[in-house]
Amino acid sequence: MARASGGVAAIAGLLVIAAMGSADATGNATKAAGDVAFAAVDPFIGTGGEGHTFPGAVVPFGMVQLSPDTRIQPRNKAYGWAAGYRHDDTTIVGFSHTHFSGTGHSDLGDVLLMPVSGDAKLERGDPDKPGSGYTSRFSHDTEVAQPGYYAVTLADYGVRAELTAGERVGMHRYAFPAGKPAHVLLDLRTSMYDYPGKVSWSRIRVRADGTVTGFRETRGWAPGRQLYFAMRFSRPMTGHALDDTEENVAYKGFPPPGENDPAARAQIEGRQLVASFDFGDGAALGASSPLLVKVALSPVSEEGAIANLDAEMPDWDFERVRAAAKAQWAQALGVADIDAPAPMRKAFYTALYHAFQAPSLFMDADGRYRGPDNAVHQAKGWTNYSTFSLWDTYRALHPLLTILQPEQRTSDIVNSLLASRRESPYGILPVWAFHGLETWCMIGYHAVPVIADAYMKGIGGFDAKEALAAMVASATYGPYDGLGQYMQLGYVPIDEEGEAASKTLEYAFDDWTIARMASKMGDRGVAARFEQRAGNWKHAFDPETGFMRARKRDGSFRVPFDPEASGYGTDYTEGNAWQYSWYVPQDVAGLAAAHGGVDKLLARLDAVFDAKVDPKVFAHMEDITGLIGWYAHGNEPSHHVAYLYAYAGQPWRTQARLKQVMDTQYKPTPDGLAGNDDLGQMSAWYVFTALGFYPVAPGSNQYILGRPFVSKATLELPNGKRFTIVADHLDDAHPYVGSVTLDGKPLERVFITHQELMRGGELRFAMQVQPNRDWPGPDAQAPYSMSSD
Repeated sequence: MARASGGVAAIAGLLVIAAMGSADATGNATKAAGDVAFAAVDPFIGTGGEGHTFPGAVVPFGMVQLSPDTRIQPRNKAYGWAAGYRHDDTTIVGFSHTHFSGTGHSDLGDVLLMPVSGDAKLERGDPDKPGSGYTSRFSHDTEVAQPGYYAVTLADYGVRAELTAGERVGMHRYAFPAGKPAHVLLDLRTSMYDYPGKVSWSRIRVRADGTVTGFRETRGWAPGRQLYFAMRFSRPMTGHALDDTEENVAYKGFPPPGENDPAARAQIEGRQLVASFDFGDGAALGASSPLLVKVALSPVSEEGAIANLDAEMPDWDFERVRAAAKAQWAQALGVADIDAPAPMRKAFYTALYHAFQAPSLFMDADGRYRGPDNAVHQAKGWTNYSTFSLWDTYRALHPLLTILQPEQRTSDIVNSLLASRRESPYGILPVWAFHGLETWCMIGYHAVPVIADAYMKGIGGFDAKEALAAMVASATYGPYDGLGQYMQLGYVPIDEEGEAASKTLEYAFDDWTIARMASKMGDRGVAARFEQRAGNWKHAFDPETGFMRARKRDGSFRVPFDPEASGYGTDYTEGNAWQYSWYVPQDVAGLAAAHGGVDKLLARLDAVFDAKVDPKVFAHMEDITGLIGWYAHGNEPSHHVAYLYAYAGQPWRTQARLKQVMDTQYKPTPDGLAGNDDLGQMSAWYVFTALGFYPVAPGSNQYILGRPFVSKATLELPNGKRFTIVADHLDDAHPYVGSVTLDGKPLERVFITHQELMRGGELRFAMQVQPNRDWPGPDAQAPYSMSSD
């Protein structure tokens, strides 16, 4: 017995050692994949054309996005500068600490710093007139951008500027030329989407220990937005000047000490604040001993910003911070190890990089944050996030996070959405929120499918009953966007509410996800109620024209009707009838039946892609880009359309259309995105499609198969499992799928489930020259559709 026991112990020990070795091997493989992925990322992709991304320093989902701003445009010209940076510009205004990645609307650009040598001009000047202000020229030849790091030489000043970041703190490194005085300007006046009066109030304070603190409150897209900062320099200042450039202020109160001497002021408040911090001759601040600047942000207070600075970045080791940012990105990106040519690797990992930037952290190190009521709250046991472009991101970005970051990110996101509802003056979930505040941008109540998709996939860490109640509250808030009429009529009437056709369709989808979650929770009453509402898409369908159309209160369709017409506030949201008539992801079988069968549905799909469309027809619509016929990949309503061929029994047509999209709408270049990246949605679509599947209907737990665009991809799942996708014989000569196996067994359907993916295994595609019209066969299980489930 003793010998047997010892043998068992020895075997157990060997198993433990083997398991440790396996874990070490997995860890080493992931690290190696992360290093390769990190090196492949090009942050300049999307910074030109319509992408609206930024090249600066950020860590995964970080609160600080420290990046150069090339122009500050007035509101009516701001669209192309939504991220502050545009690749075809030749000047830099400065480096600000908050940015959106890929949005169509814009804001932020908080706490802008600009290092200058020589005379310190306090106005930014005209970028087309060198020397007219503190703006500087630059050359792309001097730029370096990597995840978590950015560098450039400011040509007008001879200053080498480098940026890196942590979660709440950005760090600058400035090397000044000798022989001229060195200054750092702080401008609280500038902002993306600028207009007179945008800054409601601001403050700059120079504390006794040299720490500079302050805040800024802005109005506009998110009224009453407050952001606080704390800034420290690695060298003592030799002087400073605080100035308020606002003119014609009727009354300023009694003057403080130094009222007429900007260099004597210790604190200043107002609407147009700018400061200069002086550091003597640049000879002492050259490449061997540059000036370092740390800036921490807080949604709560100046003291919160100081605490964040002390907690996150207590020292002055720029390279340590840069290395930590690199390690965070390598770990995040290393979850996907792909085998593909270099251009594809660059595009893929840059897409994954863009997908891991939002939602962004929005709380102090102690868990405090500011909610939609503009009050301070405490997150206990979860991390608060904001920046929710939900109309865009519920489609692919959030489903991607349920695979790659389910518990560590998705559950926190759901808790953040629920907290926002608790704190909202309206008692509903966010629509489009940033820095905790609601903007009421776009349509739908798309926090609902984000929550439902997480719940249906078994992701926990949040109160499901509270979540369902919040979803129902959002879906029954009558004053919101025609929702009262929708509940009464079953559709949104166009004579009372704009974009009525789109709203009817999107509300119906959101309602379906409520029904799904309620059914799984056993709440039959809610499930039945919202399943009925999920069929409201039928009220928008016009069998005579085959298009989704807007009805009036009396039930008639609005006339005249032009399926090619588009415009803000018309029947559709950022689209036309050709683009929106496919939005029934919860019931594609029902949509086919409404058209008179799959053959007619297929013919209509072909009419979308094969139409000859002059892009000028959308010249008045900035958001409708990336045209293939009427298909507009640059905007979200089209993103699922190529996958509908698979629902209709012709997956080879999906495969061909996806190649058409991938070949024409993405390039590994600054102008390589056909449309706004929209906080990672365009990029998440690319990641999914490159892997070979896509979540057409979040909440269904199914991913519709397309075709891989990488020869092999291994996903290191957070549960310790590994899911591998293999595409045998993949090249341009073999664009079609011949057969598919899942874990070695033939897969006779055009979808896989989330559970199949998360348990690990292998999905193998056999690629071939010609389409296989016999796969998956006439008896194949169809993807989920509400009317046939």
